[in-house]
Amino acid sequence: MKLNRENLYKLGLYEEILNRCNEGVNVIDNKGILIFVNQVSADYCDSTIDEMIGMPIEKFYPNAMLSYVLKNKNERLNEKIHYIGKKRYMCNSFPIYSDNEFLGAFSIFRDVQEIDDLNRKVKYLELQINLNKPEDNMSAVVDFGGTLNTVFNKAKKTVGSLGGPRHSIITGESGTGKTMLANLIYNYAKKIGVINKNAPFIEINCAQFTNPDIAAMEIFGSVEGAYTGSKLKKGLFEQANGGILFLDEAHTLENYQNMLLKAIESGKIRRIGDTKETSINVIIIAASTRNLHEVLLPELYQRLGQYEMYLPSLQERCFREKEQLFQYFIKKYESAVRMSHNIEYHVEFTDKAKQALLDAVYPRNVRQFRDIINFSIDSSSPLIEDVKGKKEITTVVDVEDIPFEIMERTDEAESEGSQRKSKIDEKASLIIDNLIEEGLGPRKISSELKSYGYDIEYYKVAYYLKNRVQ
Repeated sequence: MKLNRENLYKLGLYEEILNRCNEGVNVIDNKGILIFVNQVSADYCDSTIDEMIGMPIEKFYPNAMLSYVLKNKNERLNEKIHYIGKKRYMCNSFPIYSDNEFLGAFSIFRDVQEIDDLNRKVKYLELQINLNKPEDNMSAVVDFGGTLNTVFNKAKKTVGSLGGPRHSIITGESGTGKTMLANLIYNYAKKIGVINKNAPFIEINCAQFTNPDIAAMEIFGSVEGAYTGSKLKKGLFEQANGGILFLDEAHTLENYQNMLLKAIESGKIRRIGDTKETSINVIIIAASTRNLHEVLLPELYQRLGQYEMYLPSLQERCFREKEQLFQYFIKKYESAVRMSHNIEYHVEFTDKAKQALLDAVYPRNVRQFRDIINFSIDSSSPLIEDVKGKKEITTVVDVEDIPFEIMERTDEAESEGSQRKSKIDEKASLIIDNLIEEGLGPRKISSELKSYGYDIEYYKVAYYLKNRVQ
């Protein structure tokens, strides 16, 4: 037998095909009675095809779009309908006519719960990216004063001096803002016309690779046959041509420092395994948590280190700068919520919570400071499902919203081997318990603990007391 349109129905293949579709299908007569249901539809409402046929559609699908089509005899497209519980589906419904006589209607629908879940995940990722991405302009975070005044001025001179742009080095502890400073140099270079407004800014963390060979291939590129399985690949030097190449943790390049030196001196690079050289015009910014004077080849350091900028740790910066950062990260959180959820979000910190955060020590510097602030706001914020339909929300962050336990673990790891003890051990707990019995508060207790050889910040004492009561 030859398969054609006529015998599809005779063979029962229409139902077979429709039952294997990913979409649900319902057909009703002009009375609203189901005359066809596929398996997806039956599964969707936890029923069977036999139980549904001959029954009103409203029994299984309350407020069904087919009921609207039955009444108005018009099609309805892309209607998202809430069903039982969290189930939702996107529905297209159409009237059925024969010789201008209305006979009924049919709908095709699909579950959009997975799509909604995916959209929520995308929004969450967008929020996290907006909260955690490095700043394009460091001056948006703090002004050109305080402990960073000299750093900012030197950063501008790297590309803005009359002698032309220079390569440079940025050093400082992890989380102090080296990437942010590199972005500032890049944006300033575009602003004054040293590089084109569309010039690239290419960033690579050299320490992310398992060995320096892989890092070198990424930076300089490779040709087919250079190593097993290698292909023709343009390196980051070529991608950064006309702009800036930011080499973070540059000390990990090790044996490939000579290639970097040659690229700087000659203005040419050679892909790994290639014999041909390619001209490049790139400003290099090398950054590291190490002292590059000690780990780079003297000649390479001399070429890169004409301008060396040291970013002080958060602990080394003045109180005004910490407060500026504090306010900036709050505004950034509010802006991220506004962009992701279209809600005017206002965050307020109590005086005690603000003081605790500004007084705390952050071994991982600005990055940790930002993360702790974000975590604290998260803790005090309502759930998404609780703010549906609201256009404006205010949340207040108090001391109990601050994740002191996270800061405590970090401080302990960073201060290992320190002479002064910062951990609330059993002996410290006994001392605190005795002092609290004498009526002393957290600040006074923190001060008194120093005489016992403990350097425990008052907010940690307050956190300990809070848990002790609970």
